[in-house]
Amino acid sequence: MATKAKSATKSAAKASTPSSAINIGISDKDRAAIAKGLSHLLADTHTLYLTTHNFHWNVTGPMFNTLHLMFMGQYTELWNAVDPIAERVRSLGHVAPGSYADFGKLASIADAPSQPPKALEMVRILVKGHEAVARTARELFPVADKVGDEPTCDLLTQRMTVHEQTAWMLRSLLEE
Repeated sequence: MATKAKSATKSAAKASTPSSAINIGISDKDRAAIAKGLSHLLADTHTLYLTTHNFHWNVTGPMFNTLHLMFMGQYTELWNAVDPIAERVRSLGHVAPGSYADFGKLASIADAPSQPPKALEMVRILVKGHEAVARTARELFPVADKVGDEPTCDLLTQRMTVHEQTAWMLRSLLEE
């Protein structure tokens, strides 16, 4: 009986080894490169989520109600986006980053300011954030596309669409 348990434990350990267990038609090297890019996308998305939620809580002024509700819709969308990104990293056989320290190292966008800015400055910061996340997704797209990683390409296309549209909507608030 003990031999069967040892054998099962060894089999389980072997199955959890990414390079030997995953055969989805994408090489270990390519999966690692894509997972690395997705980790940057995850960090950018989570950082933008925190900034947007912060601004939702702290917006003031004549546009309060409009921005408060808009920011809530945006942070909800961002919150719902982090899980599919992290799960794609896991599907590729890699560990998804999840600590503030990891996100701080991987993100291309700055954390929210300590003191909340005025409402229109919040909008400007969010425009830059959404544009940055779209660039992060766009930079990874050719890597995933080259190796036929359609699930990642689909995810990236969806993310670029959301971020570009959100940036456009936010920019429209800044026009005179």
